[in-house]
Amino acid sequence: MTERFKVVIVGTGFSGLGQAIQLEKAGIRDYVILEKATEVGGTWRDNSYPGCACDVQSHMYSFSYEQNPDWSRSFSPQPEIFDYLKGVADKYRLREKIRFGVELTGAHWDERERRWTATTEDGREFVAQFLVSGVGGLHIPQVPELPGIAEFKGQTWHSAQWNHEYDLRGKKVAVVGTGASAVQFVPKIAPEVAELTLFQRTPPWIMPKPDHAMPSWAQTLFKRVPGTQRLYRNALYWLLEARAIGFNGHPAIMKAGELIAKRNIAKGIKDSALRKKVTPDYTMGCKRVLISNDYYPALARPNVDVNTSGIKEVKAHSIVDSAGVEHEVDAIIYGTGFKVTDALEYLDITGVDGRDLAKEWATEGMRTHKGIAVSGFPNLFFLLGPNTALGHNSVVFMIESQSRYVVDAIKLAGSRDAAALDVRPGVQEKFQRDIQAKLVKGVWTQGGCKSWYLDAKGVNRTIWPGFTWRYWLETRKVDPADFELSGRSS
Repeated sequence: MTERFKVVIVGTGFSGLGQAIQLEKAGIRDYVILEKATEVGGTWRDNSYPGCACDVQSHMYSFSYEQNPDWSRSFSPQPEIFDYLKGVADKYRLREKIRFGVELTGAHWDERERRWTATTEDGREFVAQFLVSGVGGLHIPQVPELPGIAEFKGQTWHSAQWNHEYDLRGKKVAVVGTGASAVQFVPKIAPEVAELTLFQRTPPWIMPKPDHAMPSWAQTLFKRVPGTQRLYRNALYWLLEARAIGFNGHPAIMKAGELIAKRNIAKGIKDSALRKKVTPDYTMGCKRVLISNDYYPALARPNVDVNTSGIKEVKAHSIVDSAGVEHEVDAIIYGTGFKVTDALEYLDITGVDGRDLAKEWATEGMRTHKGIAVSGFPNLFFLLGPNTALGHNSVVFMIESQSRYVVDAIKLAGSRDAAALDVRPGVQEKFQRDIQAKLVKGVWTQGGCKSWYLDAKGVNRTIWPGFTWRYWLETRKVDPADFELSGRSS
């Protein structure tokens, strides 16, 4: 079965829904959205572990054109964000455009027709002039291959695939990893389990979380007085934006942050040996900076043990650490994050002359123009693509900039009666040279750690190195000179 559209969008998180809304606003309604699940929401649908919440203030982590005055907290929990996205889909009647239960497996560029043919798990084909990937980088769980794990008789799951049917009360639980998810769910399950062994490889820097319930007067003000919520949002934006200075070649600023984080450790943990275990030895910002008020107190509980010796092997009912100590466990929970720099390796995407995107990115690194377009892959656009993730502000701001850029590119092709537009190789290479020159000076490269920001060759293919307002300026309008236009759309 083959269906034809002007635009195919993949995913229904902030990226996919945001792109569809921008198409609607531009009067482009010949599109379809492919969603592998049965509901919208993306990462906020998939991640439902205890304590799941955003680590950016919700009044900023939301669409600027769909502000919500009813957020219950400054940093809202997952159910509210999930409900927000479902509400956005309903308001813009996007569900009629979504094909649920349809998983993309690949896409092939037809040079003669100048169209993309997207293939799906169930054998369907969707032919479109433009293909937009809104899957982001936080959707494929990174599960380590622990020696002997196949022999384990207990329960195992990743935080993004939480087993809500399994009762953790009174169980002996091993948590592998200390990333953003673990920092949120460990404090929630620690009081319930009999024992919790946290296997930590590298401790994160954790700042106090400035969270608070939103007062009813503020919610009422945002509803009744036009512009007040936008003023609040703008204040949050510039407060967060200022943090970019420290990440981009100003380590002295990060040292001040480290002092605050160390006080956070001292406040939550009295034992000096445990304090030492959880204190990072790299510059703040090299890895993702986390926020929490209850993580360190949870680690100080008598039923919690932080193990830094590593895992030697897994047996039927236990884990043996690298020191030879055997830990009896009923369940293993992975808080090990996601595949990011290799998130698209599973897709079969071929462009001009049969070029394989996954192979090119695996050998040459993830190279794009502005994190959106890829030379040799005409009419293909990525939202939250390489080097557009953030460590200091809301990625929804980036998504809005990118989705408008994609619409502008589609309009450009239409105004020139062109069937395809392909970013020029020299333009892409210049963008890559410029961005990598900045990244080399940043804390992600100079901070003395290894993180998921870096690919297998140690190159940062994840973070945007600078202010988001600069990215907004760079993507405000498509420069026709950046692209080679070809064919006729009619």
